[in-house]
Order: sequence, then structure tokens, then C-alpha cells
Amino acid sequence: MADVKEFERFYTRDGFNKSLNHFNAVLDAISEFQNYNNLADVLNKFLEEDKIAQHQLLPIINSLLVDKYSYSCKAINIKNTVTDFDKIAAEVSKWAGIDIVLGYHNPNIGFLVINTKKKESLAISVELKKNELLNIYAGDFSGSNSKYAETVIEEFIKLLEDKKPKVPSQVLNGKYKVKQTVVKSASKVAAPKKAQAKKAVKSVKTTAVASTTASAARQPEPVSQPPAAAPDLQTTGGAVRMTPLYSVEVTNELFHNGNVEAWKKIIASYKATYPGCDVIIFYEGERILDINTLFKWGKVKHGSAIMFAVSGKDIKDVAKLQRYLKQGASHRFEDFLKFPVNVVPKLF
Repeated sequence: MADVKEFERFYTRDGFNKSLNHFNAVLDAISEFQNYNNLADVLNKFLEEDKIAQHQLLPIINSLLVDKYSYSCKAINIKNTVTDFDKIAAEVSKWAGIDIVLGYHNPNIGFLVINTKKKESLAISVELKKNELLNIYAGDFSGSNSKYAETVIEEFIKLLEDKKPKVPSQVLNGKYKVKQTVVKSASKVAAPKKAQAKKAVKSVKTTAVASTTASAARQPEPVSQPPAAAPDLQTTGGAVRMTPLYSVEVTNELFHNGNVEAWKKIIASYKATYPGCDVIIFYEGERILDINTLFKWGKVKHGSAIMFAVSGKDIKDVAKLQRYLKQGASHRFEDFLKFPVNVVPKLF
């Protein structure tokens, strides 16, 4: 018996158009992918062009790499935090006979797709954090080296654990080489012929996959309106990335309530100016969801370092943000407290 809800999404024009755009993005991705472009590069390019949104990544990865091209896949929890991306990219870029894509469930900015052969693609996440979920996809859409995919995945895991990998010699030569040129915009790629498009659509399962299981300040001009709520970074269009971690030294005798309130003003001002961005605070390796806890702990004293990063798709003014946060962590924090409680200063 047919599922009466199977095509429920197509009942409305909005649902139909969203589905059609998704199918077109998949077809464009196939065209790029079959030219031996890493799928992570293709999808991240599509994100930058607003062709797709971040929540579409996992369904596209699954429908193409798993369903259509039968890549091997293994999900692991990362044993140790990984930050040495130069070493990983240098090694994996030698494996030109096989394709590898990572799907990293970043706890701060959502699901990311990564080309393991490019350090700049790996660095989009700043780090691969201990205990977080990582999907490793390996294969060869032509089928010639697919039999080595599971072995390559195991050797890649060794590399993540800072062990020396040893891959079969057969995967050292092939067409999956690092391409420094950016893949063409999908609008510039010739559309597949009608018959090819129909065949591709038929072969791709489009059922969505649920996601498994981040000097004194100038007198600023006050803004009476509260800041607009930042959009969900996991569902907004565009390529979401995160900056490296920046350090802010506490030069006050203690990071007390005044410093906390100053930081709240600074961060609120930044997010009001750049509503697509989020400021993420870390202390002693842990993410701080409530800045008040930095004062309540009573541990953040003179000389301590508080780390921060910015996530979003159009990141700006990070140096200015760091400068203001440093002042807010000093004895000059009061410069940020001269405005009424419900007023957000215009600092950026």
C-alpha cells in the first residue's frame, strides 16, 4: 500500500520549489563530482553561492556518496582533539587513487563537509574535537579502487591518532589529486542532457536523511532597539565557518561582574551589527555558554587567558572585537557600562 504522506511536501508551491532546488543542486553536484572534484569542495562552493543551505549537506552526502556511488563509510567518535592539519593534508594528498570526504558534526557550528587533502578545508573547523562524531567516506566512483576503501578509512583513523598510516600502493596513483582551483559555479557548468538528467534523478535517492545525533573605547553611539536575534547557523544559507581561537588576557585583578557585563555589551553590539555571526567563548578548553559563570567560578584571575572564536558566513571586525574584549577584561571595563541596561552600544 502506498504511503499517502510520501509526496506531502509537494502539496504546496513552496515545498515543491524547495524540493526542485534541492534536486537541481544534486544534479549540479554530480556534474562537478564526476570531473574528479572532491564533493566537499563542490558543496562548500555551493554554500558560498547560496545554492544550498547547511542542513542540506548530510542528505546530499548520503544520497551521492553512499546510495549512488557506494562509498564505504565509517562513523567514529574522535579519540583525541586534532589540530595538526598540515600533517594530515600532506599525507592524504599522496593518496591520489582514492577519494576521501569527512562529515564532521562540529558542536559549535553544525555539520561540516571537509576535503581531507586540503589543509584550508580541514581548518574550517579549527579543530576536530575529542569525542565528537566524525563520518569518514572513502571510495572511487569509477570502481577501480573501491575495494581498498575500508582499508584506507582504517589507515586514515591511524593518522588522526598520530600514528603512521600505511595504505596499499594501488591508491597512491590516480585522478583524485589536489585541485587548487575553485570548482566552477554551477551556473557556468553545462546542464546535463535531458536523458542524462532523468537517469541521474532516477538513480539518486532523495529521501532526506536525519542528522545524526558551536586604549579606552570611543564613546559609542547608543542604539535604543535591542539586537535582532541571530539566525540559526545550521540552517542559514551560505558557507558557515569558524575563525581560529583568539586569546584575551585578563589584566584586571579578577574577571568580576563588571568585566562580565562589559563583555555582554561588546558581544551584543557585535551580534547586532553582524546578525549572521556568533561569538563563542572558551575557558580551559570548555565552551562557556553563560558568560556569568566566568565570574561565579572565581577562577578567572589576573593573567588568565579566555579564548574566543567567531562563527558565521561573513565574518568581519574580529581584530576590533578582540581589542574591545581585551579592554573589557581590564580595569577599563567601565567605559562599556555607561549606557542604560537595555541599550546596545554601537561599537562596530
